[in-house]
Amino acid sequence: MSAEQNFSNAKFLTVAEVAEVMRVSKMTVYRLVHSGEMPAVRFGRSYRVPENAVEQYLRGAVVDGHTETA
Repeated sequence: MSAEQNFSNAKFLTVAEVAEVMRVSKMTVYRLVHSGEMPAVRFGRSYRVPENAVEQYLRGAVVDGHTETA
């Protein structure tokens, strides 16, 4: 995600919301954020993930009809 991207229309999700959508633990989401695999914005001590970043990550995780494990 570009640093110059316009976030005026972006919807942000909490780590817990991302974990629920992806059906993984919150720790898995934190690992993805810290490794740089999933972009996030830090607000104070918490992270927010753009909704479209979750969609892009899930689209990229599908390989030949099989999903990769996160």
